[in-house]
Amino acid sequence: MPESRKRKKKQATGTAPAPQATKIKESPTWWAPTMVALMVLGLVWVVVTYLWSGALPIPGIGNWNLAIGGVLAMGGFLMTMGWK
Repeated sequence: MPESRKRKKKQATGTAPAPQATKIKESPTWWAPTMVALMVLGLVWVVVTYLWSGALPIPGIGNWNLAIGGVLAMGGFLMTMGWK
């Protein structure tokens, strides 16, 4: 059986500039530890609030302690979207 003809590759004319690799911007070194610390602190805040029925960590504001813990944890989770 005869073989098919081999095709030659087209030569680059040199008119178009060669594509350059884009450098991926990395996050600062403090980003990941801050992100994890916020998530852990938010979790601990919520657990302490539940264990002491809203009396701790900040006495007198009751269940608003849950909101503070949720905001801390959510801040850490939102930081994960910017981590590279």
